[in-house]
Amino acid sequence: MSSDTAHAKRALRAELRERRRIRPCAERDEARDALTTQLVALAQTLGARSLSCYLSTADEPDTRPFLRWACERGVRVLVPVSREDGLLDWALFTDADEIEDAQGMPAPDGEVLGPIAVNEVDLMLVPAAAVDASGMRMGWGRGYFDKTLGSMDRRPPVFAVVFDHEVVDALPAETHDQGVDGVVTPTGIRRFDR
Repeated sequence: MSSDTAHAKRALRAELRERRRIRPCAERDEARDALTTQLVALAQTLGARSLSCYLSTADEPDTRPFLRWACERGVRVLVPVSREDGLLDWALFTDADEIEDAQGMPAPDGEVLGPIAVNEVDLMLVPAAAVDASGMRMGWGRGYFDKTLGSMDRRPPVFAVVFDHEVVDALPAETHDQGVDGVVTPTGIRRFDR
């Protein structure tokens, strides 16, 4: 990795993290409701009977209302559980108690399935710091989702979930970075030709 690319990514992540942190509560609530509508529309359009989606942190676009909607309709939902070795395990979402995983991220307090459990989903919804106009996703620098996406034999449609201002013209990228098939924001769904 070139030091210029690494520096550009760190600076952009810091800026995006700060913008998320200072977002007013009213804007968060509005974004949550609008994002839930978009996520429901995507799942229905794709006819997803199983999906993977992360449990959002306080500063991320809120996925919990969508996860509850999916469970109420019998959609099988897998949530990532990070491991110390940099891989992701998966657990079924049941809207029950949550714990913190190895990286301090929210995870379901239930049976943990192995890394290959995600291979059977119809749709993957992944976190991102930003997504560019070509569909390149920039995560938060730990590489969990890049490793997972890069190792899948059969990838379902993969959509990043971000706020509207986090869809940008171009992002600094490295060879290990994985693109996405689309992005979901509070104002819409965008697909990329990949």
